[in-house]
Amino acid sequence: MSKRIAAIKRLVPLALVLTWTVLAVAADEGARSYENRLTPIANPQPILADYPQFVEPIRETARFEAPVLVDDPEPDLDVRAWRFSYNARGIIEVPNHLRSDRTAIIVVHPWGIDDGQGWNSPEPAGVAFQCTPAKNKIVLEHGGKVINPFLKAMRNRVSLIAYSLPGVEDSIRKKLYRSFQSQPSEQDRRQGQAELEAKLKGFSYQGDHPPSSLIVAPETPTIEYFRQFPGLDSSAKFDGRGFWDLPIPVMKPIEVDPRDVVIYDSEGYPAVERFLKAKGIRHVLLAGYNTDMCVCSTTAGYKNLSRDFDVFLVGDATIATFPAHPTPRYATTASVSFAALDLFITQVSWIRGKPLPSAAGQ
Repeated sequence: MSKRIAAIKRLVPLALVLTWTVLAVAADEGARSYENRLTPIANPQPILADYPQFVEPIRETARFEAPVLVDDPEPDLDVRAWRFSYNARGIIEVPNHLRSDRTAIIVVHPWGIDDGQGWNSPEPAGVAFQCTPAKNKIVLEHGGKVINPFLKAMRNRVSLIAYSLPGVEDSIRKKLYRSFQSQPSEQDRRQGQAELEAKLKGFSYQGDHPPSSLIVAPETPTIEYFRQFPGLDSSAKFDGRGFWDLPIPVMKPIEVDPRDVVIYDSEGYPAVERFLKAKGIRHVLLAGYNTDMCVCSTTAGYKNLSRDFDVFLVGDATIATFPAHPTPRYATTASVSFAALDLFITQVSWIRGKPLPSAAGQ
């Protein structure tokens, strides 16, 4: 017993040292205690109800209000957001007060396809973006009606607007877009636009037809059936050799400003993290395509960004893949709801800035 007491006495000073070390680190980092107080919301209105043609509104009525979470000094941007908790048995809504100069908007994979200035969907069987011209048309409409007005309203407020695109910074897109490494001139952009048009118009987008016959096993025919005839095959057989090496521009409905930045997936997330932190960015408003794939898991997706930044997925400024439906509304609301288990969701109308000085003086 005496040996045990002596051992405990030896551990107590160490515990105190560790405790004071943790407290000192917390103090240095400006940590604060957050009171996770959940107050039921009476008669809550549907969420994501502004663009029902793209996102099915969320009508969950078990809703709670929590205190302010992000609370920057001298904030000028209010971002209300929500997440879902099975343990709290409902949606938790949280006000946030951000500084816009610490905030970036990133639009993931706004590919220019079937828009008159980008790729054309390979026919009859090629796949890209939403994989059919009809579905791509819906996404382009969404870009024009939701994302572009949102960016225009926020461009002179937030610190940065960026787009992520596949591949590397090829010679054509280097002339079109600002990147981590370069800033093209107006002359560069005109030349890049001409080169892009010539490159994409000169490519044959003809794909092969689906197979007309298959060899399948007598007892388990489904295995060979799907191996030979998958639902999505983006190989050169259907998309054409060289298709995935073509430069993908930002979709035409989005008006790219010369100050905007393009992030190339090949640069990797560490480069994105360094660039954003060097700009003083602490918060990211995330939009783009597709909610369940690229917005989630690519270089500038929320699985990466949420490790180092406050990420708010703008739920009505994104569209999920919708292979078996003529509308993305149900797939998108399902993807957003699933993301809400570990991510805050906002919407365009919940992002409100104080009047800019120039507007206030008018």
